[in-house]
Amino acid sequence: MAMKALGVKPGDEVLVPSHTAFPTAEAILFADATPVFVDVTDACTIDPEDAVTKISARTVGIVPVHIYGHPVQVDAFQTLASQRRLWMLEDCCQAHGATWRGQRIGSFGRAAAFSFYPSKNLTVMGDGGILVTDDDEIAARGRRLRDHGRVNKDVHTELGFNLRFNDVQAAIGRVLLRRLDSMNARRRAIAARYAQALAGLPIELPREQPGARHVYHLYVIRTPRRQELAAFLKERSIQTGIHYPVPCHKQPAVERLAPPPLPRTERLVEEILSLPISAGHTDAEIDQVAAADTSPAPRSRSATSRWGSRPAAMTSSWRHGRVRYGARRPARRASPTTRCR
Repeated sequence: MAMKALGVKPGDEVLVPSHTAFPTAEAILFADATPVFVDVTDACTIDPEDAVTKISARTVGIVPVHIYGHPVQVDAFQTLASQRRLWMLEDCCQAHGATWRGQRIGSFGRAAAFSFYPSKNLTVMGDGGILVTDDDEIAARGRRLRDHGRVNKDVHTELGFNLRFNDVQAAIGRVLLRRLDSMNARRRAIAARYAQALAGLPIELPREQPGARHVYHLYVIRTPRRQELAAFLKERSIQTGIHYPVPCHKQPAVERLAPPPLPRTERLVEEILSLPISAGHTDAEIDQVAAADTSPAPRSRSATSRWGSRPAAMTSSWRHGRVRYGARRPARRASPTTRCR
């Protein structure tokens, strides 16, 4: 919907990071335009220097993705968009409430898209999203497009979509919006707890770049021994995730575009591992994950490394994709287990 509202047409090219959820690129393809994939920085966000090299006479816009909850280098992309007369559509689907130099993300581009998928920092207990803009023309077209292109009950001026939001979800979203800052503060506290507990291990922890305020939709570490570490944690009943194992430019759906290699992205996706995080996790649950990271490895052929020297902790299980705003208490059983969602 955002692409259509911005006037994207067949033959246009739009710059987008390859390291993102595929729907970011999919939106460009549905507008019959061509996604041009850009490499990443060390912060996992889209690289403005590589973006410059990908601009052509057909480029009309840029979609910087605030991946994992960390803002992109907004200043660089604003300058680039201004100099090359491109629009900027912020993908804020993982970064509700994040800021760049004290200003909320989603307020820098011509428009911005937010997701309310159940695992996001702000959800509506269902699926959905929102397009925000200060451009009256884009807003008006967006309202038409979300409701089959109609301007009133009986008149349709263009083809649109069924993207109407129901009142119950909207009401839930309004209530949770008031809690967004406190929920993000909890995520930041968890990230700080992880950083302190995991310091000194042979892993690279996420770093907040100057000017950015991370809201930690995901807590993503890097290690060339990812498979070993994931297996190590799984043996302690701690589930991890990979966001995302297959970059967009490697997806079969875009094979016909023959996108060029992106070396930093391709190396990144081999090393990233997501640890459990949500506003509903307790300190005890996070400590259990950290203690498992630093405990001696079990004697097995599948995981023989030693990530630390502390005793093994109680096990925990994390189901990615489901968000709880109050973590479940440990069940009473002989082998204590905490379920973290």
